[in-house]
Amino acid sequence: MRAEGTFEVTLNPVADGELGGRLGRFELAKVWDGDLVGSGDGVMLSGGDPGAGAAGYVAVEVVDGRLGEREGGFALQQFGTMEAGEQVLYYEVVPGSGRDGLAGITGVVHLTVDEDGTHRYVLDYTLT
Repeated sequence: MRAEGTFEVTLNPVADGELGGRLGRFELAKVWDGDLVGSGDGVMLSGGDPGAGAAGYVAVEVVDGRLGEREGGFALQQFGTMEAGEQVLYYEVVPGSGRDGLAGITGVVHLTVDEDGTHRYVLDYTLT
């Protein structure tokens, strides 16, 4: 099955003196719209130098809402790198994280960002 739409994301830095400032830590909040309607909250860690085009991050987010005709929640995990301005992103449903009407969900998210900053997603998923 496939779900498509947009989301808005807000990143809030968390002050953290660990590791001498070599990691960035952020709380994230998302509002999902389209075939997936709901909200997400999570944590992101980043390292490297994004301004120079070389960085990486990991994030885990818990989503609550409605996907198609089902209500429930699940977690998403992200792993991204950027080198020489080229990006690689892995973005998928955490196995075993589905609950309520979304129990048993698995899937992969494909993300694009328009020139105007709009975040678009395609979630290819299965429900058992």
